[in-house]
Order: sequence, then structure tokens, then C-alpha cells
Amino acid sequence: MSGATRRDVSGGCGITEPAATQFEVSIDPPVNGHLLLPRGGLAPIAGEQTLRQGKSRWGTLLLAYKTLGVVFGGLVTSPLYVYPSMPLTSPTEEDYLGVYSIMFWTLTLIGVVKYTCVALNADDQGEGGTFALYSLLCRNMNIGILKSKRVDSNSNILRNTLPAEKQTRLAKFFERSIVARRVLLFIAMLGMCMLIGDGILTPAISVLSAIDGLRTPFRSVVSKSLVEALSALVLIVLFLLQKFGTSKVSFMFSPIMGAWTLSTPLVGIYSIIKNYPGIFKALSPVYIVRYFMRNGKNGWLSLGGTVLCITGSEALFADLGHFNRASIQIAFLFTIYPSLILTYAGQTAYLIKHPLDHDDGFYKFIPHSIYWPIFIISTLAAIVASQSLISATFSVIKQSVVLDYFPRVKVVHTSSSNEGEVYSPEINYILMVLCVAVILIFGDGKDIGNAFGVVVSLVMLITTVLLTLVMITIWRTPAVLVALYFMVYFVMEGVYVSAVLTKIHEGGWIPFAISIILAFIMFGWFYGRQRKIEYELTHKIDLERLGVLLSDPGVQRVPGLCFFYTNIQDGLTPILGHYIKNMRSLHKVTIFTTLQYLLVPKVASHERIVVKKLGLKGLYGCVIQYGYADSLNHEGDEIVGQVMSCLQAHLRSMSNFELSSDPLEVEREVSEIEEATRQGVVHVRGKTRFYVGPNGGWFDKVLLAFYEVLHSNCRSALPALGVPLQQRIEVGMLYEA
Repeated sequence: MSGATRRDVSGGCGITEPAATQFEVSIDPPVNGHLLLPRGGLAPIAGEQTLRQGKSRWGTLLLAYKTLGVVFGGLVTSPLYVYPSMPLTSPTEEDYLGVYSIMFWTLTLIGVVKYTCVALNADDQGEGGTFALYSLLCRNMNIGILKSKRVDSNSNILRNTLPAEKQTRLAKFFERSIVARRVLLFIAMLGMCMLIGDGILTPAISVLSAIDGLRTPFRSVVSKSLVEALSALVLIVLFLLQKFGTSKVSFMFSPIMGAWTLSTPLVGIYSIIKNYPGIFKALSPVYIVRYFMRNGKNGWLSLGGTVLCITGSEALFADLGHFNRASIQIAFLFTIYPSLILTYAGQTAYLIKHPLDHDDGFYKFIPHSIYWPIFIISTLAAIVASQSLISATFSVIKQSVVLDYFPRVKVVHTSSSNEGEVYSPEINYILMVLCVAVILIFGDGKDIGNAFGVVVSLVMLITTVLLTLVMITIWRTPAVLVALYFMVYFVMEGVYVSAVLTKIHEGGWIPFAISIILAFIMFGWFYGRQRKIEYELTHKIDLERLGVLLSDPGVQRVPGLCFFYTNIQDGLTPILGHYIKNMRSLHKVTIFTTLQYLLVPKVASHERIVVKKLGLKGLYGCVIQYGYADSLNHEGDEIVGQVMSCLQAHLRSMSNFELSSDPLEVEREVSEIEEATRQGVVHVRGKTRFYVGPNGGWFDKVLLAFYEVLHSNCRSALPALGVPLQQRIEVGMLYEA
């Protein structure tokens, strides 16, 4: 806005001073998620992140304990299916030593260095995952598919802190090139789709691999079909538990993962002593070189199974919003990492002595005396393993919904103290159906393992690319370190990707099919929302036009208070003109309101509501700002009360700020607003549809028809504010495409 701005912190509102005379409530549409893209400061260091549960050291340790039940399930149970997924033929002692060396350095370089030490520091104010990295880049480089023109900047979080002259060349390149911005968006979308695919495949392969242990002692009795049926039943029960929330589920699951994390390395140590005490000589990278020199192409193809040892590592980053950085780092470095190293060492030691048992590489190395206790623990742990990616899927879906990249689904906050804990009923049941379908249709663990390898490797590679951009444009890491990081991880993960892509015809197509469907849904929604906003920007109504409409003697100003929802920039939605022309009325007090999602996780409470007096009697502007990690679950009366308090504080501030203002006139205006509120409150929003004329192209006809199907079946934005049904009015209008 032009004119001075200030905040009334005591009132909890963002208040703009009345220096400007034009309509200046800048309303950037929440259509494409790139609406207000402020350039924030550098990424926060570890000590700056507020602990979500408990500020003491013991609170962090308790939180670290809880992470075992959610974050690391997929990673720590990977020994169940890594060796059975590898296409080994007549492996020798040297081969097994080479495989173990590959797994050790994969866990160390990717798990410890990349994710624990680097990625967790690239959070977006406590939120992790692919979309959090994308929003962090957008916010700091001021980029997006459609760059918004920011007029109202009264909020601290909306101020650019990196002047254009201090931006890197890469950031300036992204600002200039729409192609580069589209490629970046595509990469982020692909990463999100692959992570959701991970959320489908992790439960399937984990539970199936664990329950397959029944066949080892009872192979003649327990059939493959029975194992698949039991696995499907277990997954259904798991998904039905999701409604209780991450915190309750993690506290219940953590003892199980604690038992697994402790028991498997103990068995591994026993196996090392009994079968091959010299296993740790394989920590030398020399064995990796020898392995590839000896096996050539077959060694390269075996990487499609080896990569599964790091599966679930992306959940370590994506689940950051459910916990915090310190708790995840402590749990991984002091429990998960040592457990995996010892467990894989024990498995490999056993297989060196029994080289043909790799297809049953986990259960065969369990001593007979403790077989059933370990089977029970492993089955329960596999169930828990599914939780990590399910929670991560809920997080990325929520981020996508609030940034308007995905149709609106119900998102429930299951914790009053941690807003990162979310649950979506629709997504939960869709995941359940897909997981059960994967097990029943593709019951072969090798096929699911091939699909799993594609997901794991591609998500890791996408994270590497985005982290490299963060290092260059935000952290300003020295070029030598950036080059070293990128070369090591891009080459390493690129080799993994090349190996798993050869398995496309052997089950690897599953995640691609899932990703294509998800990407089509996301693109159809994105395209429809963008076309809708283009129409509204073209046919918007400014204050001058509104004044002409209201000056018509046939248009009445009826009693009451109206919240009229609009979402375009520098003006009002064309639905307003449609409403006035047909209803021939407008409420005496009308507040043009926008729900504005910013590319930041959270908006401070005193910056949540921004109000502005317009130039016409009884007309006001209001922007309700939310980040993608904020909750919109307010009661309708509560949000009305908050807006009214901010508006009254704004009017009184005008009296104090402008000497020409008459305090009596201001109090009279405040009284009119209070009287309008008592007479009744109504919330008006548009219900628009596209009309594609006979001259419209086939692309518009197909995409916009698909968008209409999505839009008609998704949830309304108003119920998120708790607006009572009897207070809602929907105004229908056709937009010509």
C-alpha cells in the first residue's frame, strides 16, 4: 500500500494507515501457490528452531523416543527386504563383502551426511520435505510461475530482506526465466508424487516381507495367497488407527520399534561372532571397486536392490514438521544408524557362510531359539514402518492443498500443541485401498521391491537438486563445497537411478503410474485455477466501477454485516457486479475478505488479519493470512469477532493518526459496524463454472471439464473457517473460457 503502515500488536491485527485513497487491499489469489513470494532471510540454524514438545533436554529425548514410532520405521526395517530384492546369482564371499561395503557407505553418506547433517538444516521454519524446499526457494528468490505484484507489505514476513543487487546470478536467472521456474515446479511436483508413491509401497513391502516369515517354518501349510491376505488385513487395521493422530500412534508404536532397533543388532553381533568375525574389513571402499570390476553389468543391476537399504530416509526429512530437528538427529545418530550397520553386518556374515540363502536373507540368519519372538517383533515393526511414510504423505498433501496445487480435502489437526500433526480421512482411505491393491495384485516381493527402488532413488535425486539450489541461492555456500556436494551425490544417486530404471517392466512402472495419475490431478487443478484467476483479473471491478453500481437508485443498502469473499489482485471479483445487478442490493457494512496463503509455514498471530478502510461508506477490505503449516480450524463466530476487533482498532487508529479525523465520526462508524453485526452476519462466496464456447480448443475442453469434476467434488474453503451453514450464500456465475 502507499502510505505509512504500522501494526497494533495489542489488538492482534495488521493495521494499515489511511494515507492512500484508492482500494489497496492487495489480494493475491491463492491459485498457484506463488502469490506472495517474499524473500526471507537465510535458513535458520539448528538452535533457532523452537522445540514443539518440551524445551528441556529431557523433552528433546522424549521426542527422540517418539520418532522411533513414526519417522524411522521404513528405514530401520529395510533389512527385511534388501537382500531378497537383489538379483544375486551364485554370490561369493567377495561379492557379499562388496555389497555390505556399498550399503555401509550409502547409509553413511546419504543417511548421516546428506539428510541428518544437511537436509534437516534446510527446513522452512520447521517444515521439511520436497515442497518445503520448493517454498523456501520461492520465498527467498521471489519466484513463481506467475510472479505476483506485491502492493500491501505491512507484514514483516512479506518484506524482502535480500535486495535484488545481493541476489545470486542463479536467483536472478530463475526470476527472468519462466521455463526455469516451470522446470523447478515440475521437479517439486514429481518429488511430491514420488513421496506419495513411497507412502503406498512402504506399507505394502514392509508388512508383506515380515509376514512372509510364516512360510519359512510352515512352507507346506502357509501359502503365498494366505500371506497376502493376512498382510492386507494388517494394513487395513493400521490405516483405521490413523484417525487417533501421530502423537498417540507414535507413543504406542515406539516401544515396538525400540525392541526391534535393539534386538536386530544383537542378533547381528551374534551372527558376526559365529559366522564371519572379519566382516568389518568391508568398510574399506576398495571392496566396492573390486565388486564392480568383478561383476560389471550384473553388479550395476544389483544396485536396484541395494538402494533399498536407505529407504525411508526421505521420511526422515518430510516428517520434520511432526517433531523437530534435534530429536530426529539424536534418534538417527545414536540408535538407528548403529542398529542398521550391525544388522546388515550380521546378515552379510551369515550369507558369506550360507551364500544361497539370500532370498530369505533376514529370517534365515535368525537363530532357531529366538525365531518366533523375532518374527513377532519384526511383524509389529513392519506395521510401524508403514507409519513413517503415511505421516509424511499427510504432511505433503496438506502443504499442497493450502498452496492450491491439489484439490481441497479434509485436513484434521490431531494435536493442539503441534500443528504439524495432521490427518486426512480421504487420503487415508485412498492410501489404504491402493496399498491393499498393490499387495493383492503384485504379491511378489521382488516386483514391489523394484517399484520401491524407483521411488527411493528418484526422490533422493530430486532432494539433492533442490538442496544444491538452497546452498547456492540462500546459504551462499562456497562454490567448492557446493560442487563437491553436487558431484558426489548426483553421481552416486544418478547411478542408483540408472540401475532401477532397468526394472521398469518388472514392477518399476507402478510408481510411475501412480505419479502420472497424481500429476494429472495436480496439473488439472492448477490449470483450472489459473484460468479462473486470469478471467477474474480481466473482468475485475475497481472502486470507481463499484461506486457507479451503488449509485443506482434501484440498488439498496440492506441492514446487516456481509463478508464478501474475493481473491484477485488490485480489485474485486466480477461476481460482485453479478451479485449487485441481480440482487439489487448490498449490505450496509460489507467486508471484502480474502483467505491468503503465503509461502511460509506460519504467520504470526499479530499479522494474521490485515484490515483497510475503503473509500466508500460501509466498505472495508480484509486479508486473513495463513502459512501452509497454520490451522484454519476456527469457529465462524470467532473469526468474525477477530475481524471486528481489528477493524474497530483500525478506525480508532485513524482518529489518532490523522488530525483531520473527527473522533465522534469515528465512534459513530464503529457503532454502525456493531449494530450491523447484531442485525446478522452473512458470508457470500462465488460458485463459478467454466463455459467453453464452440470456438474453444480441445485442450481447454478436456482440462477444464476435468477441473470442474475435481472442483465439484472437493471441499469448500469456507467450512475451514467454521462458518455456519445458515450464514453461507453461494452466487453462481459462468466464466467464459
